[in-house]
Amino acid sequence: MREDNYHLSIRDIPESDRPRERLELLGASSLTKAELIAILLRVGIEGINAVQLAQQLLDRFGGLRGLHAARFDDLCAVKGVGRAKAAQIKAAIELGHRMNSERFEKKPAINKPADVFDLIGHDLIMKEQEELWIMLLNTRNQLLRRELIYIGTVNHSSVRLAEVFEPSIRLHASSIIIVHNHPSGDPHPSDEDIGFTEELIKAGRLLDIGVLDHIIIARAGFYSIRQEDRVEFNTIKPRFWN
Repeated sequence: MREDNYHLSIRDIPESDRPRERLELLGASSLTKAELIAILLRVGIEGINAVQLAQQLLDRFGGLRGLHAARFDDLCAVKGVGRAKAAQIKAAIELGHRMNSERFEKKPAINKPADVFDLIGHDLIMKEQEELWIMLLNTRNQLLRRELIYIGTVNHSSVRLAEVFEPSIRLHASSIIIVHNHPSGDPHPSDEDIGFTEELIKAGRLLDIGVLDHIIIARAGFYSIRQEDRVEFNTIKPRFWN
């Protein structure tokens, strides 16, 4: 949509430039994120059309990932949104995630930290408490299962190592990836995160279970402790792990 149309209401914009009509003619990929959200909103408010309102939402919450992580009531509180529109936005984002997840119905191979984020990041970035998950892998780095181990502050004094490795032993996993979230929004590891990772690696050596990485997920993105060479892991680095 041309910039000089942004001050107009949707009804005042030529039909060929309206988001819904452009989607019909050119396909959804031709629309901006704001225009796609505007189709869900349908109308704006006085002085602001639906596209402008959509852009304000993206700016306020930090893009699509921020809209997903935002509390439902916080979306509802934005003037011009309300409960129905907030529900439509949340539902649309969730449908996109579920479509993306369908390609993981078979055992997905995890070859890089971004693969881990694709599998679990959508769920973790919106959590208000820390959660510790493990990804159980076979010898081909294919995901066998992911399991929630702990909810609360993640460090080596609060999480029993036996709880982390028990599913790996039970399912004969070759290696594991540790994943947890930072509700603060900053994915960088704390000293506790580094210390906890080192304790896990030591335990993995004794049990002959490889610890491939420890990945921290937050609204600002993700952080691979292995990728940043923060500690020495007990497994050979996969060829694509970059």
